[in-house]
Amino acid sequence: MKPFGVKSRQTERLLALVAIALLLFCPPLIIVVDRLPAFSVGWLPLYLFIAWAGVIGLTAWLMEQRAGR
Repeated sequence: MKPFGVKSRQTERLLALVAIALLLFCPPLIIVVDRLPAFSVGWLPLYLFIAWAGVIGLTAWLMEQRAGR
């Protein structure tokens, strides 16, 4: 049986990850990134790809830590 503090900490980290993901993909921030000056291709596709990859990577890292305990 796992200690109560470990499960609680893991849950808090996952909730923080959800909050970060919501902030990364909120429309005002996406509009700011979309309006940045660009050379040929806008910054929006690059931002979305990096933000999404970061969320997926952090989720995998957090869930891997959970499985390893």
